[in-house]
Amino acid sequence: MAEKVALPLILPNPPTQKPIFPNNVNPHPHSHSHSNTPTPAPPLAPLLQDLFRRNHYSSQPIDPLDRNPYSDINARRGRTRIGRNHDANRGKPWSHHHLSVKGRGFVEKVSDPGFDTSRIEAELEEMFDSRRKDGSFSLQLLSNEVLGIVKSLGFHQKGELALRVVDWVRKEKDFALVLSCSVIAVVISILGKEGKASAASALLDNLRREEFEVDVYAYTALITAFSSNGRYRDAVMVFRKMEEEGCRPTLITYNVVLNVYGKMGMPWSKVAALVEGMKSSGVAPDLYTYNTLISCCRRGSLCEEAAALFQEMKSAGFSPDKVTYNALLDVYGKSRRPNEAMGVLKEMEMNGFSPSIVTYNSLISAYSRDGLLEEAMDLKLQMMAKGVKPDVFTYTTLLSGYERAGKDEAAMSIFNEMRTTGCKPNICTFNALIKMHGNRGKFAEMMKVFEEIKNCQCQPDIVTWNTLLAIFGQNGLDSEVSGVFKEMKRAGFVPERDTFNTLISAYSRCGSIDQAMDIYRRMLDAGVSPDLSSYNAVLAALAREGFWEQSERVFDEMKSGRCKPNELSYCCLLHAYANGKQIERINVLAEEIYSAIVEPRAVLLKTLVLVYSKCDLLTDTERAFSEIKKRGFSPDITTLNAMVSIYGRRQMVTKTNEILNFMNERGFSPSLATYNSLMYMYSRSKAFEKAEEVLREVLAKGLKPDIISYNTVIYAYCRNGRLREASRIFSEIEDVGLEPDVITYNTFIASYAADSMFVEAINVIQYMVTHDCRPNRNTYNSIVDRYCKLKRKDEANAFVKNLRSLDPRISKDEECRLAERIQRKWH
Repeated sequence: MAEKVALPLILPNPPTQKPIFPNNVNPHPHSHSHSNTPTPAPPLAPLLQDLFRRNHYSSQPIDPLDRNPYSDINARRGRTRIGRNHDANRGKPWSHHHLSVKGRGFVEKVSDPGFDTSRIEAELEEMFDSRRKDGSFSLQLLSNEVLGIVKSLGFHQKGELALRVVDWVRKEKDFALVLSCSVIAVVISILGKEGKASAASALLDNLRREEFEVDVYAYTALITAFSSNGRYRDAVMVFRKMEEEGCRPTLITYNVVLNVYGKMGMPWSKVAALVEGMKSSGVAPDLYTYNTLISCCRRGSLCEEAAALFQEMKSAGFSPDKVTYNALLDVYGKSRRPNEAMGVLKEMEMNGFSPSIVTYNSLISAYSRDGLLEEAMDLKLQMMAKGVKPDVFTYTTLLSGYERAGKDEAAMSIFNEMRTTGCKPNICTFNALIKMHGNRGKFAEMMKVFEEIKNCQCQPDIVTWNTLLAIFGQNGLDSEVSGVFKEMKRAGFVPERDTFNTLISAYSRCGSIDQAMDIYRRMLDAGVSPDLSSYNAVLAALAREGFWEQSERVFDEMKSGRCKPNELSYCCLLHAYANGKQIERINVLAEEIYSAIVEPRAVLLKTLVLVYSKCDLLTDTERAFSEIKKRGFSPDITTLNAMVSIYGRRQMVTKTNEILNFMNERGFSPSLATYNSLMYMYSRSKAFEKAEEVLREVLAKGLKPDIISYNTVIYAYCRNGRLREASRIFSEIEDVGLEPDVITYNTFIASYAADSMFVEAINVIQYMVTHDCRPNRNTYNSIVDRYCKLKRKDEANAFVKNLRSLDPRISKDEECRLAERIQRKWH
């Protein structure tokens, strides 16, 4: 198996798609083809000064979904944003700057809803003919006129008409020189806002074919257009093409591309390389740049990098603004660092910035992600006391926090409060509810939430589908995983990085490591570069198989600078050691965590509880659990289940009850894992009948027992010779939609063999074979060992000799193994 998971770990460069511009297009065909010297960027056209003039400066990072990148240029450059939101006439009718009376008339006519758009070329002809006749023909004036017309049409959201104006100018020989670079940049910007990035790209491509010198502002507008439409890889390709042609990026360009890198989850090394290239080319970062870079740190939980940027920004003479503080808070929130987040809040308030809803949401996220839900609720009360009303993100963050902690009642209480206050749930809220019900095995409730999405006029998003994939994957339902994936694609969703990451996790949880690695390769083939989540998904897949050596290699690859490991990466490594039975390696890493060589985060301490419990090391498990409480962290349901499990396996009933009381006092909802551990404890005790009582409690609470639940109760009865009750439980398995597994059958076979009921035991083997459940070594060992114990060697040999008629798929090696076992037992 290990040989099958050799991983293509890294893409050397960000992924590419088909070229935006054909390589055989020479934007400067009259230049010498043998020269490798880049063509210098053309000087700034006078009209561009007006195009990018700005009245005020905003330092908020670019959000490609609702912001124009040109809204954030330094105020001292005297530039103003093109468009309605930042127009000087805010709240007043549109003012047609630089338009003649005839130009204004033209715009008013074509903007009328009843205008026949097929006549626009004729109207243009008529208007410009009149300009010729009245003697006002001038290239500069007409250039201004075209620019004013295009701006006005953009204001009226008539992007297609603006494009047709440009196309008409391109066709008119007399007016070819009227088409300025500023006009092109404006049209591309307008098309981008209207979701027509492909049309914008085609325009620029055609202009290059026509030997039009495309300048940095046109390229930047196209990069922004692609970014605002979520086409980040296309945006990066345009940036590279621009650099290849010798067109030097401006500060605006770099800021837009840095924001794109952040949205793509580009490795930090590539973000840092772009900043270094920016500085070496003589372009100094501004406040906007630093805010964008801090925001880029969120996805990889790069707290140290964000803190360093914050200090560098202040050293460079920039004063943090509200955007800076909120971005830094968000990094700490995503990284589960509530103490650092509170430090940022204090500095923010000291510098005169009042916390907003964004600030509080980041803080609440930091506390809830770290399991500190009481503190998160206190923050909610504080913000309300200050007149800041919780929004859908506040409630959804709290709901998710309670779901992760296993406090379902509290989660539903938050949801009910949200609706009572009139706060409408969004798709993120529904996704959290889907995850909660799915994680508890309540698939009927989960699908009801899925249906409610449509009733609330929402639409499932990529996270909805990814959540369903993850839930079915963690429940080992690989056919459902494949079915959801097909439905997702049928609904029009294209797999993206998070989908691939989810599929890797889903298939590995289903025990299909080869399929998981195949998904990883397909992700690379699709041109999607791995990020921190991708690495963690691969690490988790390797960990489940116990491939600790390969996990270490992946981990070392990450630490080499490819992608900085976070606490989840360390958790995966611990699980790899546990599944690979590398106790000494667990101990070494545990000591590094306890001594703070590796920061003792809550999730790492909780993972130590899990892996030590899995390895049945009671003292080490208890130490890790005490460290959680000693350091002020709150255990979650998974950690508590690990304690119930190890105490239950050792029949430590008093200790088990202590944990159960703690769960009850703190509002934790017992999960199926909790109940399965209790069933296990009782099944091995004198009070074995309580195992079925726990099973009935599970059913009464609406949870869906798994095959482990039923196998445990069957074992309890078989172990105590109560085969009638065991058979009754067996009959329930198919009634609830489960299938008996080899452990189910082996439990009956061992029980029958122990009572020397060999005919019945052999009948069970026949039944399981005909029901496509393949026997394993334990199946046959039970019968052979019992024959040998009764000194019935001939019957044991006869059983093995006739085994092929019972199980035609048995191997020759297995027959030889059993024959040798009889010989050893006999002697």
